[in-house]
Amino acid sequence: MPRLTINGQSCEVPEGTTLLAAASRLGITIPTLCDDPRLEPSGACRLCVVEIASAARPVTACNTVAADGMTVTTHSPDLERDRRTLLKLLAEHYPAGPLEAFPQKPFHRLLAQYGVQASGPPHAPRGDDSHPYLHADMSQCITCFRCVRICEEVQGQFVWKAWERGDATTIVPDSGTNLLESSCVACGACVDTCPTGALEDQGILKKGVPERWTRTTCPYCGVGCEMELGTIGPEVVTARPVLDAPVNKGHLCVKGRYAHEFVHAEDRITSPMIRDNGDWRPATWDEALSFAAARLQRIRKAHGPDAIGVLGSARATNEENYVAQKFARAVLGTNNVDCCARVCHTPSAAALKWMLGTGASTNSFDDIELSKTLLLVGTNATENHPVVGARIKEHVLKTGANLIVIDPRETELARYARIHLAPRPGTNIPLLHAMAHVLLAEGLADTGFLKARVTELEEFRNFIAEWTPERSAGICGVDASKIREAARHYATDRPSMSFHGLGLTEHVQGTEGVMALINLALLTGNLGRPGAGINPLRGQNNVQGAAHMGCDPGILTGAVSLKDNRERFENVWGAKIPETRGLNLLDMMDAADAGRFKALWVIGYDVLLSNANLTQTRKSFAAMDLVVIQDLFLNETAREFGTVFLPVVSSYEKDGTFMNAERRIQKVRKAIEPVGDSKTDLEVLYLAAKALGAEEILPQRSSEEVWNEIRRVWPAGAGISYGRIEDHGIQWPCPTEDDAGTAILHEGVFASGTTAALRRIDYRPTEETTTDDFPFLLSTGRTLYQFNAGTMTLRTPNALLRPRDLLEIAPADAERLRIREGETVSVVSRHGRIKLPARITPSVKPGELFATFHTPEAEVNLVTSPHRDRFVKACEYKVTAVRLETAAGKTR
Repeated sequence: MPRLTINGQSCEVPEGTTLLAAASRLGITIPTLCDDPRLEPSGACRLCVVEIASAARPVTACNTVAADGMTVTTHSPDLERDRRTLLKLLAEHYPAGPLEAFPQKPFHRLLAQYGVQASGPPHAPRGDDSHPYLHADMSQCITCFRCVRICEEVQGQFVWKAWERGDATTIVPDSGTNLLESSCVACGACVDTCPTGALEDQGILKKGVPERWTRTTCPYCGVGCEMELGTIGPEVVTARPVLDAPVNKGHLCVKGRYAHEFVHAEDRITSPMIRDNGDWRPATWDEALSFAAARLQRIRKAHGPDAIGVLGSARATNEENYVAQKFARAVLGTNNVDCCARVCHTPSAAALKWMLGTGASTNSFDDIELSKTLLLVGTNATENHPVVGARIKEHVLKTGANLIVIDPRETELARYARIHLAPRPGTNIPLLHAMAHVLLAEGLADTGFLKARVTELEEFRNFIAEWTPERSAGICGVDASKIREAARHYATDRPSMSFHGLGLTEHVQGTEGVMALINLALLTGNLGRPGAGINPLRGQNNVQGAAHMGCDPGILTGAVSLKDNRERFENVWGAKIPETRGLNLLDMMDAADAGRFKALWVIGYDVLLSNANLTQTRKSFAAMDLVVIQDLFLNETAREFGTVFLPVVSSYEKDGTFMNAERRIQKVRKAIEPVGDSKTDLEVLYLAAKALGAEEILPQRSSEEVWNEIRRVWPAGAGISYGRIEDHGIQWPCPTEDDAGTAILHEGVFASGTTAALRRIDYRPTEETTTDDFPFLLSTGRTLYQFNAGTMTLRTPNALLRPRDLLEIAPADAERLRIREGETVSVVSRHGRIKLPARITPSVKPGELFATFHTPEAEVNLVTSPHRDRFVKACEYKVTAVRLETAAGKTR
């Protein structure tokens, strides 16, 4: 480690540390305008020049690496004079008005520090307010190029362009017009880095500079970005990324940064309600909970506790989900408890658990930058997990790493891929089998890894021999030579890291599809090492945590089997856990339809809008006697079938923890007081237990007290205390408080033992097949600007960026069927009918369609099928046979 002296202070710094960073470690601030820790140093502004005793002239500190024996001076009279001169040159054309309005901007602070006056003409804004979130006023631009560079280096979007040279240089969006028409994805990175206010958040301009900032975790996808929430009094104004956050490394997406106005939406429910004679009426908390408790007791007496179920929430904290499953088991007396993981990533958890011993991601997001090959299966990461998607894109652009995308659509990342394999929907397994065939047929498998850590190789070799690329190509519609090329890169350009999403799991073969992917990792030794692994990208902020805390009928907290761990939990709880086998979400729906299931308590989950086969879901809810909804808004389930509505707070109004897709436990902190009379999910469950006369089983506790109980029953998380995650999260397993956590699973041995077996998976095609009556295959999924059922995002300006669900159709099909852009088209399946506006795009292949599902009025799940994964009963959202009709009804 180099040792150097800066302004008379001696310090030792790691190899590669810049002089700017070294000075910062000593508390010495060197002025700079072009530097940002998220960017590669450029030395363009030259404000950071310093003197080195042995150097003939000053050097820029931001891109000069510290060397052993250096003696550095940072603020000599000559350096300060030069800095003042540079600032005067920048201030000659800079308007004075913005300095007075926003004195804390970095450039404005430097002008004040050096006594430099802005001497430009009166402020004549060249404003662009076309975008709902970003404001641009290039009359304040000092051409530091930070916006250009951060858009390229962090987001990989290339929105900002520099035109002309020298004094004539201007920065403009790539549209050549305004931001709204540009390729901007509203990540806000350019606003973060702008030192002048040329780029600013609309929220700050309209509401003011935040009075305080609260560090917390994003309430959207499972990436788990850390952010600081800016507030004024009771109102959320804006958000900004935490610069040193290990997950997002100073970056956010449009949802995390801007989509927070749902907290203050006009239709937010903030007082309990009871439905009488079809109409909602306001109620007190005591009245609403007493009503619900009386109904539950009546149902339990008449039909038994297994006529009742509880659904935890991917939007609730770990602590709240833990208490939810404890409420179901110890208070209500049923193992009928589940969460939305059932319809998205339970296949991932099951496959990973069965084959490797732990049903969670094997590696960390930091392994992206260590990988040489990235295999993406059924995940549109830049839209659904934007910060991870951006990291993947930047890694590929910077290093030339191989990117292999398996997806029926041409997603954004597919356009950056070395190889894009676009299988017919529902044929992931034949494609993955063909890759496995190539690995063994061409001798590309890792023989050392196979010998030491894998079993049933010869049985698998015999099984996979028939799955040649040529055979699979006929099923998948993918060129056999491309399958071979993908397999070769994955096996030889290691380490190879795979990510997968709902395009792999939301099939009748979802669990088996993940198993087939794990086979590839086992064959090539891409497990238990940096830059590798099998990594499901979780959809919602705490869907990993909700299931892991025990919101699953067959498991308890820590994803351990109920059967084998009952005694430990009963000892801690001081209560018995029921013996009967619990129902999962889909089982509950079936049992309700059969008349055996009467009451459902739903926390933060719009089941009606989210479940596949909406007609059947309606029928099941209609058969229930009691539906209790805990949510912020009267969602579609509550609107049609709710009996009692209990208003709860958002994550901005409570404390707790979330668990992200890489197994990281992170803090959630209260930034504002609860709106109206709403309560945390934790408080509601305590009050419900009290109303049921079970206060001694579920006594009221703080989130930290609940977490400490979780640590008692979950040995793998016992070392993760609140104090240890105050600054950064920790990845489990972390069994003791002197353990740093586990970034990579299965190093040396698997969680299930020394070896893992390859699985021989028979391919069972879906029943959803095309015919003359239903010639198209429809897949459904998410878009960047909306989130799941739209409960939060549709109540923000994101609705302006993506106001409605669309049906994507290939240009050739649109031309053949004479469908125009924006024309309303009827989509008809064997299960239902919907109407959507057409979007003509080459991203889908002829014969295939894609639709989003966020808008309640679209009711896209009216057309999706009843077919389910045979192992975990996850719904099949990705393959539905349909036909198209015009609004007039003519069959197309």
